[in-house]
Parts: sequence; structure tokens; C-alpha cells
Amino acid sequence: MSQSTEFIDIKRRNAKERPPVERVNDWSEYQQPFTEKKLKQQASRCMDCGTPFCQMGTILSTGTSGCPLYNLIPEWNMLVHQGKWYEAFQRLAKTNNFPEFTARACPAPCEGSCTAGVPSEPVTIKSIEKAIIDRAFLEGWVKPRKPLRKTGHKIAVIGSGPAGLTAADDLNQLGHSVTVFEREDRFGGLLMYGIPNMKIDKKYVERRIELLKQEGIEFRANIHVGIDLSIEELQQNFDTVLLCIGAEQPRELPIEGRHLKGIYHAMDYLMTSTKHYLDPDVSCDINAEGKKVIVIGGGDTGADCVATAIRQGCKSVVQFGKHGQLPLERQPGNPWPENPAIFSLDYAYEEALTIFGEDPRQYFIQTQSFVGNDQDEVIGLRTVSFQPNTALDQTENYWDADLVLIAIGFEGVKEDIFPTIQRSQKRIATVTNSFQTSQDGVFAAGDARRGQSLIVWAIQEGKKAAIEIDRYLASKEIKQTV
Repeated sequence: MSQSTEFIDIKRRNAKERPPVERVNDWSEYQQPFTEKKLKQQASRCMDCGTPFCQMGTILSTGTSGCPLYNLIPEWNMLVHQGKWYEAFQRLAKTNNFPEFTARACPAPCEGSCTAGVPSEPVTIKSIEKAIIDRAFLEGWVKPRKPLRKTGHKIAVIGSGPAGLTAADDLNQLGHSVTVFEREDRFGGLLMYGIPNMKIDKKYVERRIELLKQEGIEFRANIHVGIDLSIEELQQNFDTVLLCIGAEQPRELPIEGRHLKGIYHAMDYLMTSTKHYLDPDVSCDINAEGKKVIVIGGGDTGADCVATAIRQGCKSVVQFGKHGQLPLERQPGNPWPENPAIFSLDYAYEEALTIFGEDPRQYFIQTQSFVGNDQDEVIGLRTVSFQPNTALDQTENYWDADLVLIAIGFEGVKEDIFPTIQRSQKRIATVTNSFQTSQDGVFAAGDARRGQSLIVWAIQEGKKAAIEIDRYLASKEIKQTV
């Protein structure tokens, strides 16, 4: 970098966002790009560390620290600072198949482990990554890459989320013929239907799918493998099968009144809302318009529910969390380079604060029961608020609600549609340090194998599974020639 102290002399600046009062009236992305001048300044804050912790990609404590894709972050930061955008794109594409997704949907654990965050504030890595890939598409640098040779091997990838798309991309580039099967009518998995359009505009997902098609990957929609097509049938037509079916079994809340109408899992709500947005002819069976909405669960999925409900015109929205409000700064038990557990005003909460005048989050809340009317419709919730590690009495409360969304995470693979394949802790079991399942020639990757996780872990899983599948096919060739 041009100076050795720019990480201190130049203050961190976050990318601008559209005003909440404006953006809640549409479903367009809320983030706005930096100017090129500001991007170069922000990139110059990178310390070009001898040991770049932003790249380490590991689990520290209970969270991800650094980038699991081992992105060459200091290198493309330096190139952006120098105005060498094409070279920056080349370095970014070397490790990340889909930067346009990670730059929008990843919570950026790379920034949490940035060394500049120790004496100052971390580099705006995520915004710089987004600027690189958006410019690359704008300039026409992202072009179809046709593999130079074909091996003759055929591979079936089940699921078109980040793990499945990554594995399909890498296997195709290795010369294998890849077919991706998707049970929904559109491709992308949770990128398409699980993340609202204001975080990832679906045109970017469709653009990447079209590019992968041009590179030779075949996509087949509306096929539910395990129901419409069995694993055995696939194995008759393909050399290997890769299961990237996600961990979509929602964690349940088995309390009194759960049967009432108007109570839904968060992902069902988000998927229905996005399907209706993309195709108005598709009915929006779960709609927050004019309703008092309660979101149970304090994570990112819950925040997306808050933002979606506001855009649908809810009367009010409250989000329950069983944990307390995070501190404003790192605590001694959360040292660098762990991902910082600190308070932030996410896009959804900023919108709720603007529209309703208060942050929708309520802390240390435990839902006890749902209350219904004579038509078995939910009309409210009974909760207990508490202060942990104290002798204070718990406080009981009642909350009005017309729509309740349960966003308390996922347990594992949703359906038991592959009875011949072993499970472990509700995930698809694989051989230790491997992606091979209990059935020869069948592999698993992503959340289905790892459990609910970040998009960067899913992409890493897809890349490693592709390497293992390629080695498996090569070993079969050697055995056949011996």
C-alpha cells in the first residue's frame, strides 16, 4: 500500500444504503455502491499482512473466523487501490466461484478477523468484493469457460444451492458432464427462494445460472429426487451422485397452541413471498399485510422476516430473542480474531425503527404458548421474560398477534427420502474426513452434510466434494485398466 498507516489515518466507511423510508416501498437491493475514489481509499486501509488472518477460514469458539474460501483478500485489495480492476477480478475468481452471491449474502467473517480491526476498524472487505465482481460483469470480463476436454464421466448433482452449483461448476471445468436436478421451478436453492430480493436480486442468480448453462452444465427443474426419481435410477445413468439437498428441516416449537392457523415456519413464509414477487400469478398464501406480526428467533432469517413483513404492509412487527442485547464493543471473552459478537442495526431493524419508531427486537423472551380464537386462528402469545444468572422473578406477558413466524434454525435434512443412505445427527453421514456416503458412488456436501451454516462454507464444501469425486472417478479408471 502507498502508506504504512492508512488503516489508521483513513477511517472505515461503510457502503451507503438507500433511505429506509424509500426502500420499504419496493423489493430492490438496499445497498448502494461506493464511488471508485472511495473504493480505492478503503482498499488502501488493508495492511497487506504477512499472516492475513482474513483468509484463515476456521471455527474459533462457536463462530467462523476468516474466509473459508481462503480468498486472496490482501492481493485484490492492493489491486483495487492501484486501479487494476481486471487483475483484481482474476485474483477474486481464483478462489470464489460466485463472488456476486457471497458479497451480498455472507456475514463477512473475514472482516471480523481483519488485523486492521485491532488498532482501528476492519477493512470493508465485503463491499470491495462486491465492487470487483459487479464491475467484472459490467465490463464483460465474466465469460463462459468451456472445458478443453471431456472425460466421458456423467455426474448428477442433486440441489442447486451454493454447494451444488459450486461442485457442478468445478466438475464441469474438470471435463465431466454434469446434470443438476432441482425440485423447485427455479434454480439457486436458498439463493433464489430463501433470501429476500432486497439482499440478493434474483436477476444475479439467474445470470449466473445462464452462464453455467452456456459452459455446458445441464439443469433440470421440478424433479424431486427421491420421489420423482430414485437414487438407484440415477446411479444407472450416472457415474456418481452428489447430494446437496440442504438442511431444511426447521426446528419446531412444540408448545400449547402450535396447531393454530397463522403460525408458520420462517422459510415457508420467505419462499412464498419471493415466489409471489417473482410471479404475481402465484398466490401469496402467507401475507403480513395489515397484521400484527411476531417473529420468534433472533437470527438473520428472523431479520429477513421482519423486512419482508414491513414491505407487505404489516400493522406491527416484533422479534423475540432468547439471548440478551449484544455489547457495543468486543468483550474479554470474545477476543480478536474471533468473529465479533457486537450490537449492530441490521437493515431490517433500521427499517422497523424508521417505520414504527422502535427497534423490533425483544430480548430474553421465551414463548410459553399460543392463544387462539373460536376459529382456531392465532390471536396472541404468552411469554416469559427473564434475566439470566439472577434471582429475579420471571415476568409473564401477553402479545397480540395475527401472524407468527418461527425462525429458530434448522435441525438437518428435511426428508427421509434416501433410506439406503446412513444419517448422523439428522445429517447425511459421510466417511470421516470425506464426502463419500455409506453408499458407493454417492457423495454429500453442503448443509446436508455439515449442518446449517454460512454460504462460504457451502461453497467450500462444494469445491472439496468436486475434488474428491474427480479422484474417485480417476481411481475407478485405474482399476478398470489394471
